[in-house]
Amino acid sequence: MEEPHSVNSPRTILSFSKRGRTTTASVSFVDPNDEKSNSGEHGPKPSEVYGFVGSITTVVATAIYLAWAYIPEPWLHSIGIFYYPSRYWALAVPTYAMVIIVLAVIFYIGLNFMSTPPPTSLTTMFDEFSREPSSFLSHMEGDEQPIEPISDLGIDKINVLMFDDAK
Repeated sequence: MEEPHSVNSPRTILSFSKRGRTTTASVSFVDPNDEKSNSGEHGPKPSEVYGFVGSITTVVATAIYLAWAYIPEPWLHSIGIFYYPSRYWALAVPTYAMVIIVLAVIFYIGLNFMSTPPPTSLTTMFDEFSREPSSFLSHMEGDEQPIEPISDLGIDKINVLMFDDAK
């Protein structure tokens, strides 16, 4: 059984054993990132198969849709196709689908606006996880001071830091 990524050489190596059989030289290159070679599985991955089948199905469905929508009725009758949905649905279904998608996006944006607090609300700045800075004053100097615990800066301090120099 060949190893993954093996290359067979056209040269044959003569064996000096009693049987005198010849073998082909092979060089194998193992890819450490290849999951297939490490796990011992053979064949395509299921996601590759689903992708291939999905792409083929999409092409076939598109061809059938375009044939149904654009081939005249006498041609369809001449090849033996007599039962098919009304041509109205060839335009109605894509139009309804696009309208539903646009309305879903608008509805989603509206829900986000309704669930977001107004900019003047204090809940945009403080919640149950907010931490005030500790008033820990260290008597140590220089490099011996410990790192302060994590805390939130108040909006007043941020405004002073950002906009006080503008005056």
